[in-house]
Amino acid sequence: MTTTVPERRPTPTAGTVAGPSAIGAVVLAAGFHYLGPSFAVLLFAHVPALGVAWLRLASAAAVLALWRRPWRVLRRATPGERRTMLALGMVLAGMNAAFYLALDRAPLATVASIEFLGVVALAAYGVRSRRNLTALGLSCAGVVLLTEVRIDGSGAGLAWAAVNCLGFVLYVVLGHRIAGEGGVDRLSVAVVVAALAATPNGVVQAAPAFTHPAWLGWGIGVGVCSTVIPYVADQWAMARLPRASYALMLALLPVTATLCGLLILGQVPARQELVGIALVGAAVALHRPRDVRS
Repeated sequence: MTTTVPERRPTPTAGTVAGPSAIGAVVLAAGFHYLGPSFAVLLFAHVPALGVAWLRLASAAAVLALWRRPWRVLRRATPGERRTMLALGMVLAGMNAAFYLALDRAPLATVASIEFLGVVALAAYGVRSRRNLTALGLSCAGVVLLTEVRIDGSGAGLAWAAVNCLGFVLYVVLGHRIAGEGGVDRLSVAVVVAALAATPNGVVQAAPAFTHPAWLGWGIGVGVCSTVIPYVADQWAMARLPRASYALMLALLPVTATLCGLLILGQVPARQELVGIALVGAAVALHRPRDVRS
């Protein structure tokens, strides 16, 4: 008679407050989250949305494959780990396609606003104390002030934005399952799976970039800035924060965008945006990771 040893994964540390390294990882991911689309915008005039999504995933898969050797990870992975990595890869493929299809049909502010609804749901599900409920309310109010939430765009654009929202929720859930020691290695497998899954619909649409080095360079920039750096930073944060805490920390994304606008573009925040930054900062300071449901 054989005994099956359950899969063990290091669980995120639930301290009294979110540590600086975890917050720094979220901010790093947020900064590149907004840098990547700048390359994508350059490509949209020449390459269809699904082609841009494929260039992003394919270039990220190539970088991670050279860095982390995902085939080695697969050899020593358990069946459960392989299923999780496969599921995450399929989610990444669908989420990225939906994101660019939504951007092609609706404003970025609308897509980002709808995406944040899933984040709020994850954070709300994990609330176990009035303190964290207050922190969630403060973060939502701050994000509303920073993004000036509005719903605009075609019906198809809103539908793709909703699909992207669902995909982002699944990314956070599955991303936490692979987080911990070796999390980036497992992430590399998922990104390679995503690139392969996106190939049938994406590679043909990406073909115009193959004969234009500048466009191809922008595509690689999208992959590095929108996938490699932020997803690796996400793994760092996910390994150190419970899922609900990580979801709340994503309110730092619009804060980071506002600060980047100030430091890089000289765009001085309006009073409303300063209040939003203060509310999100208060939410992060008030939140306690140990008082959440994983």
